[in-house]
Amino acid sequence: MRAKKRFGQHFLKNFDIARRIVESLDFSLPDQKVNVLEIGGGTGVLTQFLVNKDQYQLYVVEIDRDALAILRQKFPQLKGRIIAGDFLRLRLEQYFVPPLLVIGNVPYNITGPIIFKILDYRQMIVQSVLMVQKEVAQRIVAQPGTKDYGILSVMVQSFYNVKYLFSVPPGAFSPPPKVMSAVIRLDKKHKQPPIDDYEFFKYVVKTAFNQRRKTLRNALKKLYNIENVPPELLDKRAEQLTVQQFWQLTNLVK
Repeated sequence: MRAKKRFGQHFLKNFDIARRIVESLDFSLPDQKVNVLEIGGGTGVLTQFLVNKDQYQLYVVEIDRDALAILRQKFPQLKGRIIAGDFLRLRLEQYFVPPLLVIGNVPYNITGPIIFKILDYRQMIVQSVLMVQKEVAQRIVAQPGTKDYGILSVMVQSFYNVKYLFSVPPGAFSPPPKVMSAVIRLDKKHKQPPIDDYEFFKYVVKTAFNQRRKTLRNALKKLYNIENVPPELLDKRAEQLTVQQFWQLTNLVK
């Protein structure tokens, strides 16, 4: 199957890496199958290692008609569980109840929206294993005070424990991308942050990092109640705040 640029397709061809990605899923329930949703089944390289896992009930969402035909032919046992559509538009609550696992070699041009979709469904999605561009993986796991620390770092680390698992070279794909890739795992935190308004939290974080060279006093001056925030926070730049301090900042501004 020829990769289509409009879908950002780079098909994984290394079966050892595919198997390693699938084995990175680490969640099960006694005497109960856990729903797993694969984002973009493609030609079924990951699917073939997922489909016979007894602890999982596998679903695949795929937008490409050609790939859908291949998946339906290869995996007749998935009849009724191959979803034709766009993951970003999928209303997960119509198909699943918690807990849900998500896995996939995600298109690099929409990695950010996919991550934020997972965050939107954080009450449902307890674990994700994703292959993303290495640069994005480094941003997600970055710590305060580093150049990679930013919006994705704070948002994802607020709700999930993040682990950088391993790097994947371009030669593992067909066609090979121009960048290195990496596999990460997100595990939902048992104790969620004390944030009442998720959308407002996201707005504060984005506003702070959109002007990351400015102190928070200047970056957030358009927001209400900034006078409630202590100087030790306002005098810092966004990249200097810990994830926990962003929670504190949001609640004070709110």
